[in-house]
Amino acid sequence: MKPGKVSAKSRHERLIPDKTGKRGGRPRFKKSGKLRSFCFSRVNHPKAVIKFDGKQIITTRLGAIPVIVHRPIPDGFVIKTATITKTADGYYVSLSLEDKSVPSLIPTDNIKTAVGIDVGLKEFLTTNTGETVSVPNFYRKAASNLARKQGQADRKEISSNNWKKAQNKIARLHQHIARKREDFHVHYCSQVS
Repeated sequence: MKPGKVSAKSRHERLIPDKTGKRGGRPRFKKSGKLRSFCFSRVNHPKAVIKFDGKQIITTRLGAIPVIVHRPIPDGFVIKTATITKTADGYYVSLSLEDKSVPSLIPTDNIKTAVGIDVGLKEFLTTNTGETVSVPNFYRKAASNLARKQGQADRKEISSNNWKKAQNKIARLHQHIARKREDFHVHYCSQVS
């Protein structure tokens, strides 16, 4: 067999799981435009690439980046990791914190009341008291607006600046729908509990 050639037998052997159950396959290369987030495993460490001082994020390559802090970090909490995510309306940083004084979970024997919830297709949910919540259909309500924006993007030349702007409008609408869904879920979850 010539160097650089892979036989059908060796290619097939790569697809068979080994003793640990893993299969070795061809690498699946990711385009740079498809990567949405990256994680830093150490924050505020002497050898860390990223540091957070409460008002700004300091990186070794980009310098100081001012941030809008959603809520202050409580005293006694230690920042473990930072994940920077790119969304349709900008960049977000999520910090994972550790606190040694977090209480343990309440045992199930101490729970006094409980609510039974049935999640269905016709109704969003039905409680054990018979109360029903209808499905809000956020996506279906935004479908005509989404179709119009996708049609506008379809008429642009691919990879042009106007096409990128149109794609961003579509992404913002999808993000708006997702946030409405999340808000709806959080609203009813806090109402039921």
